[in-house]
Amino acid sequence: MHSLLISDLHLCAQRPDTTRLFQAFIRHTAPAAEALYILGDLFEYWAGDDDLDTAFHLEITQTLRALAEHGTRIFIMHGNRDFLMRKELAAACHAQLLPDPVKLDLYGTPTLLSHGDALCTDDTAYQEFRRQVRDSTWQQQFLAIPLPQRKAQIEGLRAQSSAEKQHKSMDIMDVNLQAVHGILQAHAYPRLIHGHTHRPAHHVHHLDGHTCDRWVLGDWDTHANALRCDANSMRWENIPGAPAQTEPPLTLI
Repeated sequence: MHSLLISDLHLCAQRPDTTRLFQAFIRHTAPAAEALYILGDLFEYWAGDDDLDTAFHLEITQTLRALAEHGTRIFIMHGNRDFLMRKELAAACHAQLLPDPVKLDLYGTPTLLSHGDALCTDDTAYQEFRRQVRDSTWQQQFLAIPLPQRKAQIEGLRAQSSAEKQHKSMDIMDVNLQAVHGILQAHAYPRLIHGHTHRPAHHVHHLDGHTCDRWVLGDWDTHANALRCDANSMRWENIPGAPAQTEPPLTLI
């Protein structure tokens, strides 16, 4: 009995290689798991559940639904790119949407799951943007805009974000250590698993007399990986067809 955790796939029609990796993973690896957790950024962006009927989105939802019908439970968390996912998408995938963060018992170990962007507190401009777009009133108003206009606005924001990243240090876009320690303390020192930073790694935090493991999932553009969890261990799972990856580093903090 085991579960698999993935994040930051950024699926879109313009990245067929990543889609093929995803399809292979869902068909050949995920069916052996009792649960699959997708910790945000399943899609490159999500403009709203009224965009479900495009050929590409139907391909992805049908693939996930087939996995669920096989017997693997699917859980999806919002990321910074697809925070507008709603119950219609979840129903199409036969999946359950998770809050961020969410604490659960994963084979006897208290485990906190998060996308991870809320921990990047040094990037104050992004955190302000995050607060704006996660506001329910803002989302309601944005979703009232016709779908083509929403997509155009999102494309503009993506281009702006890419340009701004050229002037930001990598450290600013990584998690803040105090923010990590704060969330570990607030949730009684669990194991923490997140994505978002595109820096796959295993960190061990020694905090207030507790030892907490923090696993960071890779992005599928450059570090396609999955984390396999069972009652005895955590380990990286290979993605069928993906280039061989070096073992992500272990860091003691």
